[in-house]
Order: sequence, then structure tokens, then C-alpha cells
Amino acid sequence: MAVLEKIRVKMGVFITVIIGLALLSFIVDADTLQSAVSVFSNKYDVGEMDGKAISYQDFQKKVDYFNRIHQLISGSASVDEQASEMINQSAWQDLLSENVVLPAIEKAGIAVGEEELFDLSQGSEISQVLAREQIFMGENGTFDKNLLVNFIRAIPGDESGNLRAYWEYLEKNMFVDQMVGKYVNLLSKSNIENPVQLRRTIEENNITSEVSFVMQPFGFAEDTTITVTKQEVRDFYNKNKHNFEQPAGRNIEYVVFEVVPSMEDISVAQREIDNLMPEFRSAANLRNFLARSSDKPLDTYYYKKGELLSQSAVLDSFAFAAKPGDVLEPFKEENTFKAARISDVKQLPDSVFVQHIMIQNPDLAAANVVVDSLMNLLSKGADFSVLAAENSADNNPGAENAGDIGWMTQASTIPGFDTCFVAAPGKPFKLQSQFGTHIVRVKERTRPVNKVQVAVLEKAAVAGKETFQEYYSKANDVASKSMGKLDKFNEVTKEMSLYPIPVFNIAPGARGIANYNNAREITRWAYEAEKGDVSQIISLDNKYFFIVALTDVREAGIPAVEVLEKDIASLLRREKANEKMAAAVKEQIAGLTSLDEVAEKLGTTISTQSGVSFGAPGSRSFDPKFVGAVAGAEVNQLTGPFAGSVGVYVFNVTSRDTGAFFTEDDAKKTQAEKFAFQIQRLPTILEKMANVKDNRYKFF
Repeated sequence: MAVLEKIRVKMGVFITVIIGLALLSFIVDADTLQSAVSVFSNKYDVGEMDGKAISYQDFQKKVDYFNRIHQLISGSASVDEQASEMINQSAWQDLLSENVVLPAIEKAGIAVGEEELFDLSQGSEISQVLAREQIFMGENGTFDKNLLVNFIRAIPGDESGNLRAYWEYLEKNMFVDQMVGKYVNLLSKSNIENPVQLRRTIEENNITSEVSFVMQPFGFAEDTTITVTKQEVRDFYNKNKHNFEQPAGRNIEYVVFEVVPSMEDISVAQREIDNLMPEFRSAANLRNFLARSSDKPLDTYYYKKGELLSQSAVLDSFAFAAKPGDVLEPFKEENTFKAARISDVKQLPDSVFVQHIMIQNPDLAAANVVVDSLMNLLSKGADFSVLAAENSADNNPGAENAGDIGWMTQASTIPGFDTCFVAAPGKPFKLQSQFGTHIVRVKERTRPVNKVQVAVLEKAAVAGKETFQEYYSKANDVASKSMGKLDKFNEVTKEMSLYPIPVFNIAPGARGIANYNNAREITRWAYEAEKGDVSQIISLDNKYFFIVALTDVREAGIPAVEVLEKDIASLLRREKANEKMAAAVKEQIAGLTSLDEVAEKLGTTISTQSGVSFGAPGSRSFDPKFVGAVAGAEVNQLTGPFAGSVGVYVFNVTSRDTGAFFTEDDAKKTQAEKFAFQIQRLPTILEKMANVKDNRYKFF
């Protein structure tokens, strides 16, 4: 027992649980133990697919894999919020592909052989997965098989293994794409309409009717004299329960305390900018000064009048009434103090048309020899485009003339080409960029206008420690007094004149709540809590303190009849009321033989509508029950009353014509639209069949 105690102390709670389960196995049967272990492990499952648990470790391996692929594609090791979400989704979709989609396709007898896969990558039928890949596109923007071949040849010599990893990723995508393509094609061939059906569809949609009718609209008030029994509700539920399936959702109410700077915090920011002003006025290197002293670095853009308005009307007004070196004293916009200094004024065009000859040689001296030689030829009258065609490493087939880069603006310029905006048109000059050594010529430019470069010193007021504590205390007061209970939460918020904000149907894993992003912690809490629970403080972005109450829980699936009883009863009462109204109209018009008599009896007017059919343009805006009744009615025979979707109709089909506006192409297009909708629904259907459960929101 002493050894056991040492193990427990050393390894902590986890090993204690395992030992507890082991000891438990001596006093319970194996099935009960397996159930206990299952419950323990299921807590750490990210989801389930076709009865297979997806553990956190399995999912994390997929995430790590796609994170590597992302790094290979982007060339960056950093992953922002958007990229992280994309990687997470890719990992989940890959698991769905392996465990749900591909098994379903394989059950249909579909396969992709090795020779077929080889042909997709290196044969005559190149996969669209490769054809769309940017790294295999040539200068003209289309697939270049030589680039693909060179990539494959380079794989064995790549010691990092990155090329092989990326190729395996592409091969897998090719395989899945081919399998899915075959499956969709199989379904398409199975989804046929034989010639008899096609002819009937065309005929039925080309039959139009002209109809005169009267309509008594249904009322909106509920008829309280109509009763609905529990058995009627249950019968309707059993017949239509598949229509009540719903996704998981949570309803919450919340109060939020936004941390904003206090007057003292604002005063601190003002003192900071005031202390920096002497150096700001005299700094010789504004770039370095702003980099270490301002909330924002130097903006090197040259603005013309009016362009600064989107940032600040004060800055725009100052910039174009000042000269270089003039300083705008600190002013406050919202909770930020700003000061400005005119760092430069120039006459610049909005855009320039640039040509270049690019020499790529790692030996800079050798590159300069070539450039100097070409510059000499240009000075003697050589044609720029001819020299570019013969010597430039940039052979853009889309350029009208060799060497043309095209129009540049300050917002869309090549790094290192800033001097083009001050260069004299028609005069070649030399510059160095990250791409090589260039001979550059500004062929054309727009009219130069007065532009200003403004250095802005910014200091935003930031909430201090005392301010944070003040808001935290307010939030904590609500949380502690609520005692985790909804009724207490309602009492406390009422006493403190706080108004909880409701949010309905929050989906699992929702990232945003109302207008707040990065609210995953609120979602996670809502799905772990029970109805009526109230949270402790949930902090978002180190700026917002939330206290959340869970007001309703909706689980995924078909709710019990008791949950839907009220809604179903209301629906059935509405149907009975409509039938009651139709019966009343029938009694009123009994014995009448013309539509005029019916209209007079009901105190309404006769309306007419032409071109009523299933397929005629505009018919989709009609009451569908009315269209169906008209299509099946006899010509020149008083029909009705019957209950449509919006009211009770009595009508007379005055004529019926056969047109030719609905063609075979229309029928095939309609069939294709139906099939496209079916294919869109296919992933959802397969996931439902495999009973897929997504619990990622608990972990990610």
C-alpha cells in the first residue's frame, strides 16, 4: 500500500482514476467495466462517424497534417484565426471522406485503379485537381504538363520530404475527386426520365387555363371554439415526424460589461503624447521615432486632397493647408490622441505606365555590366520593347508590347518601384528590387497633382489595472448574486437595471454571438451547461465580461411529441378553421349556378387570371393549391368551394389552351435542377445515414 500511495502522489489524479478502474474490475462484471471505460473515453472524443469514435488524438493528427500542408502552400509558419478554422474544417472533412463518403461510394461498386490514378497524374487524362493547381500553371495561366513532370522528378532528391508530402496530398485529392465524380455520374445515369415521362411533362406544362374566381381570405385570429385532441396531435406527429428533425441549438440571455478607459486612463494617454511632442517636432528620422513611440508606424503613402477624410477630417484639413515641417498639435478622436507633422510634399501622378527590362543574375556585378550595356544602346535610340524581348527575364505573354508592366498606382505597385512616380517620362533609369536588376522607363503618366505625406503620432487611451478591476467587480457582482440560477439572474438584473439580451438557436461551435467575434467560450459553455444555469464571468478579447444564462436547450434530432404538442395543435386548429370556413362558404352558396351570383352572395368581386399552369412563366407566384385545382377542373363548370393556401376559392375555368413555351430543353433543365439539388443534399444524407456526431466545439 505504501508503493501504491507513492504512485498516486507522483502521478496525480489520472493514474488514480486508472487504478480505481482496475480495482473496480474485481467487484463488477466485464460488461459494466467496459461501459465505465467507454464513458471515460467518450469525454475525449471529438466526434463519431458510422459508429467509430473520433478521438481527440486522431483529430489532432489530422489537424497537424493539414497545418503542414498549409505551411507548404502558403510558405508561412504562422497561422491566423481564419487559416486555423480552414485547417480545422479540412481535417474534419478528410475524416468524413475516409469514414463516410468513400465507404458509401465503394458499396456502390466504384473503385479507382493504380493505372487509372497514374493516367490522371501523368497520362492523357490529367485530373482537374492538378490542372487547377497554381504551381503547375504556366505564364499564360493554363496548366503546363512540363511543370508537373519536373515537380515529380524533383521528389526523390528533396531531402526535406516536403515535396513528397505535398504530392501524397495531391494524390489523395485526385483519388477522392475521381471516386466522387464516378459516383455522381452513376447517380446521374440512374436519374432518368423516359420518353413517355418527358412527353407528359412537356404536355402538362404547356396546358394553360384562363380562370375567373372569387376568393375569401382566411383570417389570422385563432378560432377558440375549435378543439384538437391529444390523439389527433399524436397521429399528425407520427405521420409527419420526419419533417420535425432539427439541428442542435441553444438559447441564451446575457449581460456584458465592456471595459472602456476611464478619465484617468485618458489623461495618462494625453500626458504621454504631450511628453513626446518636443521630440516629434524635431525628429530627423520620423520612421524610427514613430516605430518606437507611436501606436502606428509611419504611413509612407502620399495623399491628395480629400483622401484623408476617411481617416480624419481634422488631418485632411490640416495637411493641405500646411507646408513641410508644420506640426498639428495633439487632438482627440474617440479615445485616441493624435498629432501630425507634414513630412513631405510632392507633385505626383495618380498612376504611371511602366516598362522594364529585368536581368536576373546572382552575380550583381555581372548583372550591372549587362544593364549598363543596354542603357548605352537605349541612349543611342534602340527600341525598348525589342531589347526587352531579347534580354528581359520577364517574358509576360499577356503584355501588349515586350517589357510592359502596365499602369501602377501607389496602392498597387511592385516593391522597390516607388521611384517610378517621380521619374521623368521616357527617360530610362536603373533600380534594384527583390526580383533582380531592372532598367525601368515610365512610358506615360497621369497629370501630377499636389500630394502630402503625413506623419501621425498616435496614443490610444488604454484601460488600466484599476479600470479593469472596476468592471470586473461589476460583472462579478451579477455572477455571484445570480448563484448560477436563472431566476436569481432575472432578479439581480432587474434590481441593477440591466437588460439581458437574448440570442436564439446558437449552433454548436459558433464563433460569433450577436455582434461579438471570438465568442467560442460562450458557445462551449452553453453546450456544457443545463437549462436554467447561469455562468460565471466569461471574458472575451480581454475587453468584455459576459454573464450568460442558458434559457432553452434544443438537441439535434426529432423532438418528442410533448415538445411539439402546442405547435402541432395550433397547426391542426388552423386547418380545421380553414375547413370550417370552406364548409360555411359552401352552405352560403348552395344552389347558386353562376360566379356572378357567388360573388354577390359573398359580397366580393370576380378576379380573372390567364396563363395558369404548372410550367407557365409567373405561375409559381400563384397559390399552388389553386394552380392544382385549376389544372384538374372541367372547362365552363363552377368549381368549389375548396380551401387553398391563403383562402377559400370558387372558380370557373373559362378556356384552356395548349402552347409551346415549355420545351424539351426546359424539361431537361428542370430535371437537371432537381438532380443538382439532390447532389447538394447528398453529403447531409450520407452523414445522417452514418449518424455523424460533431463534438469539436468542446475542444476547438
